[in-house]
Amino acid sequence: MTRTTGDVLLVGSVPLDTAEEVFRTCAQAVGSRVSSLPDGEVGDRRAWVIYQAYRVFHGHPQLETLQRPQGVWIPTGLEDMWQFTVKEGIDAVRFEDLQYASAALASYQTFRTLRDRGEIPAPVRFQVSLPLPWDGVSWFFPAPADLVRLAPAYEAAMTRELDQIVAQIPAQDLALQWDVCREVLELEGVFSSPQDPWAHYRGQIRRLSSRIPDETLLGYHFCYADLGHRHMKEPQDLSLCVRMANAAKAESGRRVDWVHLPVPRARHDDVYFAPLTDLDIGDAKLYVGLIHHTDGVEGSLNRLATARQYASGFGVATECGFGRRPRATLPGLLRIHCEVAAALSGTL
Repeated sequence: MTRTTGDVLLVGSVPLDTAEEVFRTCAQAVGSRVSSLPDGEVGDRRAWVIYQAYRVFHGHPQLETLQRPQGVWIPTGLEDMWQFTVKEGIDAVRFEDLQYASAALASYQTFRTLRDRGEIPAPVRFQVSLPLPWDGVSWFFPAPADLVRLAPAYEAAMTRELDQIVAQIPAQDLALQWDVCREVLELEGVFSSPQDPWAHYRGQIRRLSSRIPDETLLGYHFCYADLGHRHMKEPQDLSLCVRMANAAKAESGRRVDWVHLPVPRARHDDVYFAPLTDLDIGDAKLYVGLIHHTDGVEGSLNRLATARQYASGFGVATECGFGRRPRATLPGLLRIHCEVAAALSGTL
């Protein structure tokens, strides 16, 4: 039996200024429809793993910055990306603090206060969205030799962050989501990899997810990146993400509670959704990322109609986090979530 009962998933980032504002706004709009609420990845975290380049790698005593974005710190595209290398003479790099645990613990205190006041429904959990370790380093180190050396150190640091989170947030209050992007793009052939990408993806899941308490909800978000609101490759269909979701279920070493699969705005055809018939995730909840602000309820319902031909019992979400959208679009986007979810449940 699924433990994730909400028919809406908020993927992660939300275009507001503070975690308190995110919790209040989203709880009021969709609190009765979600199983968990993220803190919106506010502040520097709004740019996903770019946060690591800016706050962890830049200025690290063992690393040299080769390139920084032309703007303040967020790149406009891959050609403008942060780039680093390991300094000469350094044998081993150590990352002391990735700042994910400290952010999660601070946001959880706000979440708990608001829930105790009744502003967040009691059954709703606190959601933490983390990149798989390879996502945290692979964008920023152009030399494959650096990546091979750094990946174990970064994964060890992410493991420590994860251990802090699960040790200090009660398991029954926590929902943890792995964001999976670089792995998708390597398996799609967009980027080369210094190792077997399938084996590496499976290994990360096996090593990390098994550390999460069984009572904590666990989910996976698969992504084709949206830097500048454009994919780095347009998926042909859902077949790769379905295979990766099935692998996550097989390798996690514990139950998986949800998987989130992306749907581009232009895809409402049978070809794209047909691979859902091969999805094998047990009683995990499927969330289909078919909501797009740009074509609203009508476009989302068109994608929903096709998805329902190949899957049932699923919930809905946007294709990715929406923290980089204009703040003024948030009320309309949350309304679209509610209307599409209502149509899904037949209550519209």
